[in-house]
Amino acid sequence: MNPYPEEVLDEEEDDGTMPGSVAALADTVVGHKIVSAEKDHDLPRSYWAGAGLRLTLDNGRQVIVRDTSDCCAYTEIEAFLLNPDKVDHVITGVGTTDEYTKWHVYADAGDVLELTVGWSSGNPFYYGYGFDIEVEDA
Repeated sequence: MNPYPEEVLDEEEDDGTMPGSVAALADTVVGHKIVSAEKDHDLPRSYWAGAGLRLTLDNGRQVIVRDTSDCCAYTEIEAFLLNPDKVDHVITGVGTTDEYTKWHVYADAGDVLELTVGWSSGNPFYYGYGFDIEVEDA
């Protein structure tokens, strides 16, 4: 059961990119436990992708949630909180609140990881935004 009902943004504010980023993150973490979470400033940068949050899962895979920026459009993790008392629980979903500015990676016992996200579609929808999610095998 999802404790966070799916948010619906005005079609002039988001073209489905933010729900797509949520789904991409959920595809990589649901069914696993987070072993560690750390901001990674040393990732190779491109015009589009910058620093990222590196999540290490119980199967050794690393999921990198990369900030993106394209002119006046961007998506970035401003802060994150890993709840150590819940990391032994398997992730069952990813939800959002506050118009996709609060992300909740949750298990049956509550939020395992909380993200504070800043984002803007810029000049809709000319520039790119949304997280770039990469998976590195162990």
